[in-house]
Amino acid sequence: MASWNWIPLEITYELLGWIAFASWAIALYPQIILNFRRKSVVGLNFDFVVLNLTKHSSYLIYNATLYFSSSVQNQYLNKFGFGQMIPVAANDVAFSIHAVLLTAFLLFQIAAYERGGQTISKISLLILSVVWLIAGVSTFNALPTHSWLWLISVFNYIAVFLTAIKYTPQAFMNFKRKNTDGFSIEFVLFDFSGGVANYAQMTVQSIDQNSWVNFHGNIGKILLSLISIFFDLIFMCQRFLLYPPRRAMISSETSKEKELFIKSVDHPMIPLKTIKEKESLIKSHDHPESENHV
Repeated sequence: MASWNWIPLEITYELLGWIAFASWAIALYPQIILNFRRKSVVGLNFDFVVLNLTKHSSYLIYNATLYFSSSVQNQYLNKFGFGQMIPVAANDVAFSIHAVLLTAFLLFQIAAYERGGQTISKISLLILSVVWLIAGVSTFNALPTHSWLWLISVFNYIAVFLTAIKYTPQAFMNFKRKNTDGFSIEFVLFDFSGGVANYAQMTVQSIDQNSWVNFHGNIGKILLSLISIFFDLIFMCQRFLLYPPRRAMISSETSKEKELFIKSVDHPMIPLKTIKEKESLIKSHDHPESENHV
C-alpha cells in the first residue's frame, strides 16, 4: 500500500476530511432542532428521510468494510494496484455512523410529532424494496466466491443512486408549496460545505499520489459530493431567490404600504378618509398585537 509523498498534503487531506465530517455531521442537527422547537415535522419530506437512511446505511457498509477489513483491502489493491492508497478515511466511517444514527432519530421525530397528514409515498417504499432486494441477491451471489469488494461496491452504487433521488421529493415539495418553511436551510449550507470539502479531500490525495485511481476506485464518494452540491444549489435558489421566508415577504409588503401612504400625503387631492384608512392599515401591520387588545 502506498504512503504519502508530502506531509503538508497529508495534513491537508486529514484536515479537509474532518471538515467534511463536521459539516455533514452538523448539517442534520438544525433540522432536528427545528422539529423539536415546532413540535412538528410539517414541511420535512418523509421520502427524503427514509431514502436518506437507506443511503447512509449502504454507505456505512461500504466505508466500514473497506476501512477495517484487510481481505477487502487486498482485493482492492489487487484490482487497482498495490501502489495505490485505500480511498476511505477514518472521517468517512465516522460520518457514516453518525449519519445513520441521526437520520434514524429523524424518523423517530416523524413518528412522534405533528405530521399534517403526510405519509411516506408508495413510490419511495417501492424503491426501497427494490434496493434491498438487489442488496440481498448480491450478498448471496458474493458468498460462494468471497467477492467482498464487488459486494460493497454494490452498496456504494446504491448509496449514489439514492443520493441522486433522495433530494428530489424535497425539492418538488418546496416547488409545490411555493415555500421552504419547515425545511432547514442550515442543513443545506452545511451539506454544501461538506460536499466541497469531501471532493477537495479526494483531489489532494490524487495530487500527492500523482494518480487519479482513487477517483474511480471510490467513484461513489466523488458522485455523492457532486450530487449533493448540485441539489444544495437548487435548495439555495429556492430559499433565497424563488421562495424567500414569509417574514421577509411580509416586511417587504409593509414597506410598500408605507411608501404608498407617503405618496398619498404628498398628494392633497386624495381624500383624507383614504389617507386615514392607509395609515390605519400600516399601523395594523406594524403593531398587530395592539389590535388584539382593543
